[in-house]
Amino acid sequence: MPPSALENVLDILKTDQDGVLAGWIEVADEEGVKRSDLFSEREGREQAASLLKAFRNGISERTDKDDFDIQAEHWADLRGVLGEITHERVERGVQPSEMAGFVLALKGPLFSRLKERLAKKPEQLVEEILIASKAIDAFAIYTNEVFIAEREAVIERQREEMMELSTPVVELWSKVLTLPLIGTLDSLRAQEVMENLLQAIVHYQAEVVILDITGVQTVDTQVAQHLIRTAAAVRLMGAKCIISGISPKIAQTMVQLGVDVGEVRTRSTIRTALTDALLTVGYAITPIKNHQEGTLV
Repeated sequence: MPPSALENVLDILKTDQDGVLAGWIEVADEEGVKRSDLFSEREGREQAASLLKAFRNGISERTDKDDFDIQAEHWADLRGVLGEITHERVERGVQPSEMAGFVLALKGPLFSRLKERLAKKPEQLVEEILIASKAIDAFAIYTNEVFIAEREAVIERQREEMMELSTPVVELWSKVLTLPLIGTLDSLRAQEVMENLLQAIVHYQAEVVILDITGVQTVDTQVAQHLIRTAAAVRLMGAKCIISGISPKIAQTMVQLGVDVGEVRTRSTIRTALTDALLTVGYAITPIKNHQEGTLV
């Protein structure tokens, strides 16, 4: 379909941009996709104005060959504006469906103006509404795709941050590291644990590593194998590994599963594991007595 089919749409967007913008925001508010709880009136209006201008520019530069392909070169402005707005809106909690609904709300004020202008030309009105609807639909679909991609990126960043927080390697003493494990130890997390731990061994020149599993609720065959492999990797790095937090229940479970810890030392508490680790590197914890008062300080 030739570009001239959108000449009235373009003229409306050029001559009555403020009116269309106000109507767009009003319809979005009525349909509950404006999200005024997350954005001020000024912010929402500025974002909508930027999108409307970029959308108008894309339509004015399109050819009859692209069929509203938002990936086409002349839609670069819209993609850029949408990328910035998407990042901001995802960070504030806007859902992809809400943003797509916001874009679709543009049809209301635009089509009402087309009806007024082409009231006496019904065939042309239908033609322009159909192609304008196709353009806005393409805009909304692309917006939804961008939002989903951005949300997935945010989720992945959050997962990585949570992984780092859930696998902290702590230097307890010179050449002594501990890694407290909490929650579930699946294959992905086990790999992350091993990588972080081995890097920390090199960084701190550690000789002893304590894997504390006090916060691990369940130990099954898979978890046990992850622990044994991690301990083996620690030994290959020239350090010794102690697994602490072995409760009676976990001990019974590991025996029933036939898990062989081999040369890995195990301790019931991190306190006893730390004592063992310090002795290994040549230190001992002894009480300091206040000889004047005869009490421990």
